[in-house]
Amino acid sequence: MIALGANLGDRLGTLSAAVRAVAAIDGLRILRVSPIVETDPIGPEQPDYLNAVLLARTRLAPASLLRQLHRIEADFGRVRETRWGARSLDLDLIQVGDLVSDTPTLTLPHPRARERAFVLQPWLSADPAAALRTPEGVLPVATLLEALPDQGVRPGPDWAGGGW
Repeated sequence: MIALGANLGDRLGTLSAAVRAVAAIDGLRILRVSPIVETDPIGPEQPDYLNAVLLARTRLAPASLLRQLHRIEADFGRVRETRWGARSLDLDLIQVGDLVSDTPTLTLPHPRARERAFVLQPWLSADPAAALRTPEGVLPVATLLEALPDQGVRPGPDWAGGGW
C-alpha cells in the first residue's frame, strides 16, 4: 500500500499525475485508488494536505519500489529539508504484504502509519477489510482509526476533477 500526499501548488493535479507516474512503474499494477481526503498538517505551520492511498500489486522488491517512489517525488520537486514540512509530493510505502523490514533505508510496515488518520481513513475507504501489521499483531485498520483522536481529516475533492 502506498500513501500519497501534497500540500504545495496544484495539490489535486500533483496527486493525479503522481498516480499516473506510479501506474507507469514497470512491474507494478494499481488495483484501487482511494477517495481523496483533505487533512490538517502535522508539524510546522503550512497549508492543508490532500491525501490518498493506492492499493497495488508488484513484483518489485520493496527497496526497488521505494527508490522508484523517491524518483517520482524528485520529479515533482520534492526536497527533504524539514521533517514534517510542506511537500510538493510525498509517497510513502506503508505495507507490502506480510513483509517486515527494519533497515536504515526501509522500515515496513511504516512505523507511524497506525497513528495517522490521513493514511488510515483513505485506506479503509479503499479496502474496508484492510489490516496493518503492528507490534501487537495484525490489526484491522478500522480498529486503529477508531482509537485515534480527531486529526482534521475531511472529504477532499473528487478525483474526476484531477483526471488521473
